[in-house]
Amino acid sequence: MAEFIDAMSAWKNEMVALRDIWRLGVTLAFLVVACSAMSQRVSGVVTNEAEEPMEGVMIFLEGSSLKTTTDAKGYFELSDLGDGDYRIVAFFPEYQTDFLDVKAGAENTTIRFRLKPMSQELESVVVENTRSETMGISWLQSVSGAAIYEAKKTELINVGGLIGNKAANVGRQVYAQVPGLNIWESDGAGINLGIGGRGLNPNRTSNFNVRQNGYDISADALGYPESYYTPPVLALDKIEVVRGAAGLQYGTQFGGMLNFDFKEGPRDKKIELTSAQTLGSFGLFNTFNSLGGTVGKVNYYTFYQYKHSEGWRPNSQQDQHNLFASVTYDFTPFLSAKLEHTHMTYLAQQPGGLTDIEFYQNPQQSKRARNWFDVGWDLTAMEWNYRYSSSLKFNNKTFMLGANRYAVGNLERIDRPDDPTENRNLLKDEYHNWGNEFRTIYHYNLLGQKSVLLVGNRLYFGKTLREQGEGDNGSGPHFEFENKEEPGESDFTFPSRNVAFFAENIFNLTPRLSVTPGIRYEYIRTDAKGYYYDRREDLAGNVIYEEKVEEDKSKPRSFALMGVGISYKYSETVEVYGNFSQNFRAINFNDIRVDNPSLKVDENIDDESGYNLDLGIRGAEAGKFRYDVSLFYLSYQGRIGNVLRTEPDPRFNNLVDRTFRYRTNVADAGILGLESYIEADLLKLFSIPAEKSTVTTFLNFAMISSRYMNNDEAGIEGNKVELVPPVNIKSGVTYKRGNFGVSYLYTYVMEQYSDASNADSTPPVPTAVEGIIPTYFVMDLSVSYAYKFWTFEGGVNNFTDESYFTRRAAGYPGPGIIPANPRNFYVGVGVKF
Repeated sequence: MAEFIDAMSAWKNEMVALRDIWRLGVTLAFLVVACSAMSQRVSGVVTNEAEEPMEGVMIFLEGSSLKTTTDAKGYFELSDLGDGDYRIVAFFPEYQTDFLDVKAGAENTTIRFRLKPMSQELESVVVENTRSETMGISWLQSVSGAAIYEAKKTELINVGGLIGNKAANVGRQVYAQVPGLNIWESDGAGINLGIGGRGLNPNRTSNFNVRQNGYDISADALGYPESYYTPPVLALDKIEVVRGAAGLQYGTQFGGMLNFDFKEGPRDKKIELTSAQTLGSFGLFNTFNSLGGTVGKVNYYTFYQYKHSEGWRPNSQQDQHNLFASVTYDFTPFLSAKLEHTHMTYLAQQPGGLTDIEFYQNPQQSKRARNWFDVGWDLTAMEWNYRYSSSLKFNNKTFMLGANRYAVGNLERIDRPDDPTENRNLLKDEYHNWGNEFRTIYHYNLLGQKSVLLVGNRLYFGKTLREQGEGDNGSGPHFEFENKEEPGESDFTFPSRNVAFFAENIFNLTPRLSVTPGIRYEYIRTDAKGYYYDRREDLAGNVIYEEKVEEDKSKPRSFALMGVGISYKYSETVEVYGNFSQNFRAINFNDIRVDNPSLKVDENIDDESGYNLDLGIRGAEAGKFRYDVSLFYLSYQGRIGNVLRTEPDPRFNNLVDRTFRYRTNVADAGILGLESYIEADLLKLFSIPAEKSTVTTFLNFAMISSRYMNNDEAGIEGNKVELVPPVNIKSGVTYKRGNFGVSYLYTYVMEQYSDASNADSTPPVPTAVEGIIPTYFVMDLSVSYAYKFWTFEGGVNNFTDESYFTRRAAGYPGPGIIPANPRNFYVGVGVKF
C-alpha cells in the first residue's frame, strides 16, 4: 500500500482533474438533497393510455427524498409541501417516465399523469419484453444504463438461466451461446478465463476490454491488458459482450468489451443469505456464501468464495480466496452513490506443458514440480448516478487497482528435464492503476423523433513494476530473489497515461430507421525506465558475454477513431443492423522486457490498428425463438504474432544456426467470418401443450476464413492467421419442468495453427510451442433441481472422456501443450434464506 501511495503522489498534478470531478459530485449531492420546510399538498391520479388506473406507480418530488406510490385506483398524495415551484415525476417499469411542473400555493394542487409504454429509443431496463426466462442469451438494448448499443453486435448472458458447473467457471458452458469464441482451458478449477473471438488471442482474455460493473479489472488496460482475476460466475447477474465497435466507448481493443455485472442485494428484503457448496473430481471444493438486502436507503451485497483443487495432473494444486462487498446509498430517487471493493488471492502450482509425443503417450504426466504462480488483486470503485430529468442522466465511475503477479519456476524448453539443483527463474509484477470515466446521456427530440446523445471522457494512469531474475533452487512457492540488491535479469518501471473523449448519437430518422455515428479521441503515453542484462551462454551454461543496458524511453501518441452504425427495425421480429468502427491496440514497453528462453521480442514492435465491420439480421418472438446471424470482417494492420527465425548459434562459434520464436508485427491480416445463433423453445414454437414445461434448443455456429498479407516476414504472406478455428460449433438442448432442469451441451472446434508460420506437427516441433491444435469435441451434461429454499446441482463434463488440448503455451503455465481435463463430475447443494 505504501508503494501505491508513493506512486499516486508522484502524479499529483494529473489528479487535479479527478479531484475536481469529486468536488462537483459532492456539491451536486448536497444540492439535490437540500429541501425547505413544506406544508401544502399535491395529489392526483395515474392512468395508462387506455385511461385505466395504474397501481404501484412511484411518484417522486424531484430534488428531495419525498416519494409515494399509487393505490389500486391510481391515486397518490404528496403532503407537507411549502409554497413554490416543484417538479413531480412518475415512474413505472417498462413505461416512459413522465413529469409535471406544478406551483404549490395556499390551495392544494391536483394533477394527472397518463403514462405511455416504453419505446426502445428511450432508456429502459436491460431485459427486453421479447426475452423469455427460459432463454439464456439476448442482446443489449439500444440504450442501457449510461451506454449506447444501437446497431452494435452484442450478447447478453442471463447467468441465472444457465445450468452448468458455475462453481468451476467452465468457460465453454458459460459462453456457449456467444458465437465464434475460442476458449482456452488452462486449469480445471476455472480460476483463469481465456477467451478470444474473431482470430484474437484468448490468452487471459487480453484482446477484450475486461470490466466488472463497468470499470477496468485488467493488469494494465493499455500495455498489459491481461486479466489474472476472473469474477466468480455464482456472483454474477449477467455478462455483457460487445464486439469490436465497443472500442469507441470503452477504449482501444479489437475484441470489444466484456463486462461482468454483479448481483445486488434484494430490494424487498432487509437480509438475504445464500450458501452454495460444490464438490467435484480431482479434489475440487468450492464454497460460495453471500449476504445482501436493503435497509432504508442502503442496498448492500457481499460474498466470500473459497476454492480448492488438487488438479487432474500431478503438481497442479490451487487455492483461491475471493471477497467482495458493495454498498449503494440512494440520497434521493434520482441520486445514488455506490462504493465497492474486491479482494482476491490465489496460489497455484503449475505442472508445465508436454511435447506432442508425451501428450499422446500420457497426457496426465507432469514435467515440472517447482513451478508456482501467486496472484493478489485489490479493486476499489465508486460510482455516482444522477438523473436530472427523464431526459438527462449523469454517470461517474472512479476505480483503483493494486495487484501483484509472482511466478517462479523453470521456463526452459519442455523437452529438457528440470534440474532440481538449479536456481529457478523468478518474475515479479506489481500493478498500480487508477482511472475515472464520466458519461452523460441526453434524450432529445429531433425532426419529430427521439434521439439520444452520449458524451464522456476517460482519465487513466497506470504503473507496472516488473522485476526478473534468479529465485532459489527449492521446490516450494518462494518468491524472493537470490540477489537481494538487484534481480539480476531486469528491473523496469512502466508508467502509462491515457486521456480520452468520446461521443455517440442515435439519430432516429424514422420510427424504424436509425443512424448512430461515433468518435473517440485518444491520447496515450507509455514509458519505460530501468535496466536489463544482455547475456549469452555456451553449451555448458557459462556466461560468455554480459552487458547491463540502461533504458529510459517514452512513446506518446494521439489519434481519433470513428465509426457509424445503421439499424432498420422491419418488425418486432426482424432487425437489420450494420456497423463500421476503427480500432487500435497500444503496445507497451512491458511487452518487450521479458526474458523468456522460448521467445524473443522485436525491439521495434509497434502499435496495431485496423477496423471491425459487421452486417447482420436479428429478431425474437416472446418466449418462442431468438436469432442473430451476421457477417463480419476484421482488418488488422501490423498484427503482432510469433514467427520462427534462425540465427547463428554462439554456442557453436556461429557455425550452426539455431531456430527460435520471434514476436513482432508479423503482417497485415484479414479475417472474414459468419457468426450465427439460433434458439427456440420447441414446445411453444410448435404450439405443443405442455404445462410448466419447456424444451429449449440452440445452435451457435461460426465459420471463419483468415489470411496474412502485405508482410515483411519471409514465408508469411498467404498463411492462415493463428488461433482461428475455421469452424466453431456449440449446440445444446435444455429441458425444464417446474423447478427441475437438465441440459446437454456439445462443443466442436476445428483444428487451428498456433503461430503465424503455420508450423505443422509432423514432425512435431521439439519445444511443442508451435504446431497444430487438433480438432476436438466435448460433451457435457448438467442437472438442477430446486425445492423450497434448497437447490441441488450436478453433472458430468466431457462425459465421453475425450483426450484433447486447447492451447500451446509459450511461457506459464507451460511451455508446451496444456492438456484439458478428462471426464469429471460435480455435485452441489445451495440454500437461500
